[in-house]
Amino acid sequence: MSDKGLHKDIENWAVLLGGGMSLLVICNVVLLVVVCLLISGCGTSRKVERMQERQMRAEIGMVEMPGQAGDDVRDTTVVMEAEGPIIMNAVRDEDGNMVATDVIEAASVTARFRNVAERGGKVNIEFMVTVPKDMMDPQWQLRFYPRMYVLEDTLGLDPILITGQEYRNEQMRGYRRYEKFLQSIVTDSMEFVNLRLLEIFIERNIPALYAFRTDSTFVSDAEFSSAFGVTEQQAVEHYTNKLAKSANERRKARKEERFRRYVKVPFEQGFRLDTVMREINGDFRYVYSHTLASRPRLRKVDVVLSGAIYKEDVKIYDIPECEPLTYYISSLSALVDGTERYMTKVIERKVSANTACYVEFEHDRYEVDESLGYNRDEIGRIKKNLSALIDNDEFEMDSIVVTASSSPEGTVAYNTRLTQRRSEAVAEYFRRFIDEYWDSVRVNEGFVVDMTGDPRSEPGMTKVEPGMTDESDIRFIARNDAENWRMLDALVAEDNSLSFDDKIAYIDACEIEDLDTREEVLQNLGCYRHLREKVYPRLRTVRFDFYLHRKDMQKDTVHTTVIDSTYMAGVQAIRDRDYETAVTLLRPYQDYNAAVAFCALDYNASALAILERLHRTDQVNYMLAIVNSRLGETEKAVRCYEEACRMNPGFVHRGNLDPEITQLSVFR
Repeated sequence: MSDKGLHKDIENWAVLLGGGMSLLVICNVVLLVVVCLLISGCGTSRKVERMQERQMRAEIGMVEMPGQAGDDVRDTTVVMEAEGPIIMNAVRDEDGNMVATDVIEAASVTARFRNVAERGGKVNIEFMVTVPKDMMDPQWQLRFYPRMYVLEDTLGLDPILITGQEYRNEQMRGYRRYEKFLQSIVTDSMEFVNLRLLEIFIERNIPALYAFRTDSTFVSDAEFSSAFGVTEQQAVEHYTNKLAKSANERRKARKEERFRRYVKVPFEQGFRLDTVMREINGDFRYVYSHTLASRPRLRKVDVVLSGAIYKEDVKIYDIPECEPLTYYISSLSALVDGTERYMTKVIERKVSANTACYVEFEHDRYEVDESLGYNRDEIGRIKKNLSALIDNDEFEMDSIVVTASSSPEGTVAYNTRLTQRRSEAVAEYFRRFIDEYWDSVRVNEGFVVDMTGDPRSEPGMTKVEPGMTDESDIRFIARNDAENWRMLDALVAEDNSLSFDDKIAYIDACEIEDLDTREEVLQNLGCYRHLREKVYPRLRTVRFDFYLHRKDMQKDTVHTTVIDSTYMAGVQAIRDRDYETAVTLLRPYQDYNAAVAFCALDYNASALAILERLHRTDQVNYMLAIVNSRLGETEKAVRCYEEACRMNPGFVHRGNLDPEITQLSVFR
């Protein structure tokens, strides 16, 4: 019992007994209570001292397979009731949700390590928390903090709270006092208005206003004020009990302060379990389950438990940390076949590349103007592409085809002439650029000509060999695509600014074969302005097609063998525990590693379909043992495992480390 509760009880006794009991009797009662409190306090102190002497702590242990009855709490859910959080037993249903049950089955074992299997890229860590009954008291709350060591990281798991009945009663007493305080706060400000006096005042002094009491017509505050010389708000405030309203506002402002005063021990947040121990007649046991996402290099996980004991939210005992449990992770990534896979690659001597450039021109003009619109940026991008291709060590450039396109305004004949001139102008522009580029290369490399006219280089300078690629080797070919209707069709189809009717009208116009007539019909459409201003400019492009050949290659094609980079990326994804990526990359191959990826994601039927088509190697048999075990085909699983061990005795040791294989031992 707290001192505050004692004082309150003394006051109550004095009121109840004061009228018919002498002061001496009251004092005796008070003395008796004080003695009981001191005895209780001394008992608590001695209990804590004994715990400190014995370094008493909670223990964690491995959990046996279900089947042995016990008094444990296994995977729990918390339900808020009138008296606070009450523990309910629960299990997971087929959808993964927690549902209440009355069946509690679990038993702890003394082993400090266990092998656990990775399934679907996740590992389920399960351990038993055992709290001795000597560590529990009705006035205490035990707070346990499990921690998990994963590689270089320390993960703090959700706490476990074990609360004594008296501790919880004190919590609830504080919450009830705070709730009573909240109920004293008035939420409707109209309760402070003396409506009867307000109505009498209006009836006597403003009869015209009083007539509105049965009139539902809306009257604005401005109209009200102009008609009666006082606003509605002023009238209400005049008959408001300002003292009561002020007191109510002060109560609102003190909510936080009153919460701290009344609720000395607030409920914890973010806990895994909060159970109220009404009768402490034995050790408390709880099965803690945590699902951990796998990660590269994860081989083991250590779990420890520490905590503290609180009385009235004051820590009275630090619970020492227990010995760790170690979980060794059995991952299918260790079964991946890392043999390099090769593929035949056909290398072509001639290759091509292309890009588009949006070059703007003045109306009816074809000269290239870098200062117009975004031309400087677009032309700069093409220059970078040309420089990269010229300097490429693997390829030499043969020719560049420049194709200019236009929008449909004007006649086809006129647009054909205009686009041809524009493509020729662009081709000439970049031909000059290449000439200037090679001149700068010669200057930078120190190219000189001796008295005989032969090219030579100074010491330390790059020598220009005969036949070295220069501007004369690259041919520019100018072409035109006068009205790019194909691109216009695609742009109209994806334009969200055009309505469905606009697009239908455009499609109908495109049925006209004569392009000039078609353009005239488009000009009469309601959407033509949008087409001319927003869509047509995107048709005025210049396309560059670069044609190259590989240096020092004489044949048109060469067949060579190279590593299958896609396949090896899938193998690496298995090693990195990125199984979804592995399945995506390896699915087309339908081989052993693809089966491993499927199995790692728990796609066991897909894995089985692949494995049954493969030659029965030791690895295939071992994987078949795992898949059949998961699918409930125990006899098949045992036969496959025995065959894998016969072919490769190393799988005997591997099987002992793999929980999915270990459970088959009872059937062998």
